[in-house]
Formats: sequence, structure tokens, C-alpha cells
Amino acid sequence: MSQGYIEFPNIDPVLFEIGPVSIRWYGLMYLVGFIFAMWLANRRADKANSGWTREQVSDLLFAGFLGVIIGGRVGYVFFYGFEELMADPLYLFKVWTGGMSFHGGLLGVITAMFWYAKKNNRTFFNVADFIAPLVPFGLGMGRIGNFMNSELWGRVTDLPWGVIFPNGGPFPRHPSQLYEFALEGVVLFFILNWFIKKPRPAGSVSGLFLLGYGSFRFLVEYVREPDAHLGLFGDFISMGQILSLPMVIIGALMMVWAYKVNASSTQKVSK
Repeated sequence: MSQGYIEFPNIDPVLFEIGPVSIRWYGLMYLVGFIFAMWLANRRADKANSGWTREQVSDLLFAGFLGVIIGGRVGYVFFYGFEELMADPLYLFKVWTGGMSFHGGLLGVITAMFWYAKKNNRTFFNVADFIAPLVPFGLGMGRIGNFMNSELWGRVTDLPWGVIFPNGGPFPRHPSQLYEFALEGVVLFFILNWFIKKPRPAGSVSGLFLLGYGSFRFLVEYVREPDAHLGLFGDFISMGQILSLPMVIIGALMMVWAYKVNASSTQKVSK
């Protein structure tokens, strides 16, 4: 059955164990993403006239990390696992069973950025435009973690790079996690970090992030095995697409607003 296709390697999701503590590949990928974001943010803060210090970066990224973890889990449970939550209210806290939502994590990060901006007398877009170019690398690492966990795979395909996942049935499937790694992680990272090489109006960088991620995610959903649906248009549109479409619209409107209305507040995000 696997002739001509790629057989998924037998990867143990647990990297190693020390007594009752287990280190998983998925958690390690998140850690790598966070460390890289910290390094890149500090590098930018060290530039002359960046308007940021390393201490401020540390506080911001810690708040953002909490937003990702809490928002990602709550979002997953409410968007994709509501039936499990109704059957077992403690399901919300069973993070070891897996399940994180990007859209929930985004809402958590937005909440954290609003809190940080208010606490430190900054504008929301000053904070959002600084942090947006840091995010794609972490997203990409998360998708690598999904692949190594053999989860969130794609629809059945007859393409030669189709992968037969051990928990995905006998047929080859799109490695949609790797598609998302390439688009959400690599391509979006380079787009945003090229974009900030010149001063941009406040709100345009975070707007481009929303537009880019929403567009890439919407496209990949066509080859990704659907999660829960809302029952709109039959099987044509998935929950991921329903959640991504507002990001595309809001991101485009933010960029129009930034260049048409907010152009006087052009700011530099240090490289």
C-alpha cells in the first residue's frame, strides 16, 4: 500500500523522560520558537533608538507566552473540543492530551498586548508591530511539532509526496503540517522581516501579519483534513477557514487604514 509514497517514520512523541517528567518534541518546538523570538527581539532592542530595552522585551514576551498557552488551549477546547468539554469540564485542563488553537492563541496574545501597552503607556500598535515579525518562526516550529506528533495531517492524496501516517489510515495524505511550516513559518517570516526594513505606518506591520497568516491558512485548509465544521456550505468551508477569513479582512482594512489615515505615525521597527 505504501509503494510510491512516504511512510511516516516511527517517531516517539516523547523525546526523553526523567522520572515522572517527560519532555515531548511538541513542547521542545515551542521552546525553540520562544528562545529564537527572545534572541531576535533583544537584537532589535539593542539597536540605537529602538525605543525598547531588554527588560521591556522580556516582560512583553513573557506576557505573550502566557497569552499563547492560555488562549491556545481555551480556543482549542471551545472551537474544536466543545463536546468533550461538556462531557468532562476538566478536559480544559488536560493539556497533556494535546490540542492548541492558533486563533485562540492569537486572541490570548492580543489580550496580553493590550494589557502590556496600557501598563507601560504605549500604543497598542507600537507593541503589536514590534512583536508581529517575531511570531512566524514560532508558528513554523509548532507545525514541525504537529508533524512529529503525527497530528493535523491533510486529506488523502495520490501525489508522490503523500505521507502514510500511522494514525491516519492506510492511505497517503497531504503533509499539511509541512505546507503550513513553509508558508506560515518561513515565507511569512521573510515577508514581515523584509517589510520592516523601512519605516512603516503604525498598524501596517501587524495588519500584514494578519493578512498573510489568514491567507496562507485559508489556502492550506483545502488540503488539510477538516476539524469541526459549522455546517455552512456543506463541506466546502472548514472551521479553520471560517476563523481565518476575518483575519484576512481585518488585516487588509488595517493596512488601508495605516496608509490612508495613520500615515503620519510612520514608525521604524528595528532590524
